[in-house]
Parts: sequence; structure tokens; C-alpha cells
Amino acid sequence: MEVFRHTGLVADPMVKEHQTGPDHPESPDRYDAAFLALCRSGLMDHLQKIPCRPALDEELAWVHAPGYVDLVRREIDAGGAWLSTGDTPLSPGSWNAALYAVGGVINAVAATCRGEVKNAFALVRPPGHHAGADTGMGFCLFNNIALAARAAQRRHGLSRVVIVDWDVHHGNGTQDIFYEDGSVFYFSLHQSPWYPGTGAAAEIGRGPGRGTTLNAPLPAGAGRKEVFAALESDLIPAMEHFQPDFVLVSAGFDSRRGDPLGEWNLTDEDFADMTHLLLKLAARHAGGRLVSVLEGGYHLGGLASAVVAHVQALVEG
Repeated sequence: MEVFRHTGLVADPMVKEHQTGPDHPESPDRYDAAFLALCRSGLMDHLQKIPCRPALDEELAWVHAPGYVDLVRREIDAGGAWLSTGDTPLSPGSWNAALYAVGGVINAVAATCRGEVKNAFALVRPPGHHAGADTGMGFCLFNNIALAARAAQRRHGLSRVVIVDWDVHHGNGTQDIFYEDGSVFYFSLHQSPWYPGTGAAAEIGRGPGRGTTLNAPLPAGAGRKEVFAALESDLIPAMEHFQPDFVLVSAGFDSRRGDPLGEWNLTDEDFADMTHLLLKLAARHAGGRLVSVLEGGYHLGGLASAVVAHVQALVEG
């Protein structure tokens, strides 16, 4: 008899085919560090493997302009070293890696919506939350988390999705995609001032989306006290009103203490406790449905231990 494991894991070495060059912080080593740490932790016995597959053009079009998708494909095929729209390195394997990242995340949403798992973590790269509808930047090609939100809505009939982004950098791409869309609530905790310079508290959405963007910019040196204050005073009350059907997490671990691209002081215990808080949120409003997607995290040892703490919390439920 097959054992039901309520936490799913998306992890496919195909995402390592996105090569970023020597000394680039967003390297394939990130995948290896996190995956090997999960293996050594003993957690693999408690995880249900969710397969990856390449995303379809029609799925990318849920979020991205077809002209932008064609641009990415064309520039990779031409052997370009950098995406012309922003600071994202390219390699011959970048196209397939990015497609597998998106496809794996969409599969995680499907497994969760079908009840095959209760929650899931997608260990994918390149990251996505800086990618807008027609622009890639900040190490990102396609917006994995935004595509996950659309998958929940368009493939599984859910109405309202919340994206909680705890990466140390503001997810400008995710915010832009849903800024006028009241069906997807975007909540971001991020360092400010910091790259990419967006995410002011005054940015709250526009038109039908007014009130469904909520930013909590925090200064360098922020840690548990500041982050949990924002979660408890801002996010939790907002969700009582919004009533999400699905919870997505842009899980960036560059907000961890010691990361070379961030200046916050979160610990592994903090990530575990944030995960438990969001699981309670999902249980209250969304039938427990939650999918977490890797974004940043560039200190390999810190990334590895934070991912283990996060996934352990998902398994504990």
C-alpha cells in the first residue's frame, strides 16, 4: 500500500542546466546544497516526489507576453550571455531549466489542489519574482510564483490566491503582474532601501487591485521582531478580509543572517516559525493548501539549513 506523504517536493537536476558563470551567486550549486541537505536530514522519507516537466507556451502566456517569451528563447538560442531586458545571465541550458522550473511549480499546485499532498516545496531555479510580464531581471527569466497563482485559478477553479514573499528583495515583477488584479493578493516583506528599489508601503494596487498589494519594507538589520510584527499586524488581518483559497510562498532565504546579498538577521528557527504561521493561515482559509517556491538565498550553507528548517515545518504541518 502506498504511504500518503502530505508534503510534496519538486526537485529535478534539469534546473542546474541554467549556468550563470564563475562566481555568480545564483549558481547551480544552490540546488545541490539544498537538495543534499534535505537528503542528509532524513526528511526525504516524509516527502512525496512531484515530477517536473517543461511548461507549455500556453501556460507561460498566462502571465508573460508572447513577445517576451519569444525574446527569451531567441536570445538563448543566439548564445547571448545576458538577457537584454535586465541583469539575468544566460546559457544554452537556460531555456530548458526555466521551463522545468515553471512546469514543476505548476505540477506542485496541481498535486496540492487534487489532494495528493497537503503542501509542497519547489526547489527550482532560476528564481522568478523579479520577472514581469515582458521583462526579465534580477536573475529571473519567468515568474514561477505568478504562474503558480494562475494555475490555481485557471486549471483548478480557485478564485483568490495570496502570495507571501519573504525574500529580502522586493518582488517587483510579481507586484506588477497583479497590481490591477484583485483576485491575487501580494504581500511582501523586504529590505528597504535595497534592490530593486520598489515596494514602498504606499504601493497598494490600482483599480480592481487596489488594496490587494501590501508591502512591509523594513530596514537593514531587521530580524524576527520586525518581521513577525508585520505578519501579525498586517498580513493576518488582511487575510480575514481577503479569504484566500490558496497560499503561495515566495521563499527567498537571502533574508537569512549572513547572506551576501541581504542585510537581515532571520534565523533557521525564524523560517520554521514563519512557515508554521502560514500553514495556520492556509488551514484557516484555504483548506490547508500551500505551495512554497524557492527564490533567493546565496550563502550555500545558510540556504541549506534554512531550506531544511522550512521543509521540516511543512512536514510537521
